[in-house]
Amino acid sequence: MKKHIGLMLTMVAASPLAMADWVDNAVQNTEKDTIQLYQRIHQNPELGNMEFKTSQLVQQELQSYGIEVKTGFAKTGVIGILKGTKPGPVMALRADMDALPMEEKSGLPFASKVRAIYQGSETAVAHACGHDAHTAMLLSAAKVLAKNRDKINGTVVFIFQPAEEGGADIDNFKQGDQVGSRKLIADGALKNPKPEVIFGLHVMAGMPSGHLYYKSGAALNSADSIRITLNGQQVHGSMPWNGRDAIVAAAQIINNMQTMVSRRADLSKGMGVVSIGQIQAGTSGNIIPEKVSMIGTLRSNHEDIRNSMQKHLPHMIESTADANEVKAQVEISPYAPVTMNDKTLTELIAPALQKAAGSGKAHVLEKNLSPSEDFAYYGKLMPSLFVFLGATPEQQDMSTAAPNHNPKFVVDQNALKTGVKSHVQFVLDYPNIASKVQQAWKPN
Repeated sequence: MKKHIGLMLTMVAASPLAMADWVDNAVQNTEKDTIQLYQRIHQNPELGNMEFKTSQLVQQELQSYGIEVKTGFAKTGVIGILKGTKPGPVMALRADMDALPMEEKSGLPFASKVRAIYQGSETAVAHACGHDAHTAMLLSAAKVLAKNRDKINGTVVFIFQPAEEGGADIDNFKQGDQVGSRKLIADGALKNPKPEVIFGLHVMAGMPSGHLYYKSGAALNSADSIRITLNGQQVHGSMPWNGRDAIVAAAQIINNMQTMVSRRADLSKGMGVVSIGQIQAGTSGNIIPEKVSMIGTLRSNHEDIRNSMQKHLPHMIESTADANEVKAQVEISPYAPVTMNDKTLTELIAPALQKAAGSGKAHVLEKNLSPSEDFAYYGKLMPSLFVFLGATPEQQDMSTAAPNHNPKFVVDQNALKTGVKSHVQFVLDYPNIASKVQQAWKPN
């Protein structure tokens, strides 16, 4: 009789319900610490490539959990390595650490008052995108997993990445590959051990708190920067025929950009957007200036359309300028490819997301979101999944929530535990589907 009771208890302990119970309890027990970490990081934001104190905090926390720590990647990046007691795959979890050069107006009692140097000028600094939450959630997930390494099949690589928003101390247009995920990868952060899969998430305003959103395929747009310099011939505004008008050429170029996308890109595959956000020219209303400078962004959710824009825009711009007898210099700086979620991984790990969010709180997106992420570069190396975590209280009108990158952006702290559980659940569930994911994966 005792033998049968013991067998029954073992079966109960190994059941999915029991597994869910220990995860829920472990995450719940760390919630207070998660919130404290979040508030501490939020109140002490650091710009990209300058996350020295945040990096030190991450290192200290990981070491206190008994996790191996490696540094020396992308200036301030931190890698944590946790080996489970059972054999299995190497799985990576990623969080970004940097803040934005902007003033916070959230009204939070722990709001940032930090100022720092960005591109040579002093600026206010704020965590207005949620990277503070990402770092806190991944640290707490690391803590939960470290305490339960006997339940881990394989090895977990924790990636704390700097400068997702670009570097504060470099020319991001010319040196963008020297920061963020590209630099982390180039520095060998993912070589020993080498992950075979990676998971990341991003908090989003305007989505109900604690809900998860995901889709296979394109999850976020690509992003590339474009800089155009036009040189004409300065002349008095009353006699334009004696000069060469770079302003008129700029206007034609901006209009032609829109036509080029609608007529040269195969929009049956997806979408493409060209936006000019900055124009600098002239010193007086009655002087046609010699020089016009424009900076903008290129976005798409399909690599073919992205490549088409990169290929055709320079020729169109130079030809339009030439028609106006103006010289054009065109520079395109790649930031990130389309963030692609591996189809097989997304479909097979969906039950884990349901477990993490709770019944009815994990949703499939109908279309990708429009921002961009350098998480996309990890997806070039291995199957990847990037999901979105709602950060606005459910009782609030979602349309009134201050969006990410807004001075009043706020993360509902009740959502943090869902982010922690998402990371943990991914590690627990992935080994069961690893072989199918790896067999189906093809580099994009």
